Amino acid sequence: MSDSNTTDFTNPSTFILLGIPGLEAAHVWISIPFCTMYAIAVLGNFIILFIVMMEPSLHVPMYYFFCMLAVTDLVLSTSILPKTLSIFWFNSSEIDFSACLTQMYFIHCFFVMESGIFVAMALDRYVAICHPLRHSTILTNPVVAKIGLALALRGIILLLPHPFLARRWPYCRTNIIAHTHCEYMAVLKLACADIRVGSYYGLSVVFLVTGLDMLFITVSYTQILRAVFSLPTKDARLKTFGTCSSHFCAILAFYIPALFSFLTQRFGHNVPLHFRVLMANMYLLVPPMLNPIIYGVRTKQIQDRLLRLFPHKGT
Repeated sequence: MSDSNTTDFTNPSTFILLGIPGLEAAHVWISIPFCTMYAIAVLGNFIILFIVMMEPSLHVPMYYFFCMLAVTDLVLSTSILPKTLSIFWFNSSEIDFSACLTQMYFIHCFFVMESGIFVAMALDRYVAICHPLRHSTILTNPVVAKIGLALALRGIILLLPHPFLARRWPYCRTNIIAHTHCEYMAVLKLACADIRVGSYYGLSVVFLVTGLDMLFITVSYTQILRAVFSLPTKDARLKTFGTCSSHFCAILAFYIPALFSFLTQRFGHNVPLHFRVLMANMYLLVPPMLNPIIYGVRTKQIQDRLLRLFPHKGT
């Protein structure tokens, strides 16, 4: 009798995603801002991709990096939200084991890619402001393509161990994940094996990749600010400072919730579970919504092309 009541999760066919534990009654209401953020992210990023593709004058490094950022934002938000909404709206909580590992891989792989793109964009701004006469010779199209390829390979290779480790572990406790998506540590905690290797590797990726990227971004923007304050006119200083400050705010909106989520998943046992799950969703939804506004709509060249698509009556 005991054998028949014991479920073997060594190789589960599915996981069960609970959504936001403790806030199940509010799932439908929570889906409204989630869906709104996703709609803005999809529309904004596709508009940027369309405008840059259709306008030859925008085929320059800065806008190529904008397009890379738009693609990663679309993948990041799309990797979680359709399944999250199916949980909220239809109580469709099952996810195939392989699909779960694929989702987990895409989330963290494209997060690392996006972090690298922010570094590349900081490099582009540094060269453009601090060495404007050499910008076109330093960041040529082949160099930009190589940077994009290197960033993609970095994310792909560094995160490959995640799904392979997760597939090797036996799952003899439960197949229920108290989350809206297959977050790495949430899956890890279900394993009934020694997960220290996977946990330490994940933590090292977080600190080495994001730590080094944030250091490089900080150094770049420090040099940029030094150059900005040495500009001859006040208007030029204010204009350049306004652009850089909005870019830096977008970078902070990306890193702060992500680092908070990564660290609380491992060490934040006193942080309420529903708050941890909400923050894990925020770093995958808020930056994809904000980035098209900050890097696209606030950029004059894209503003001008956007106004051409929707001309005012009488003009």
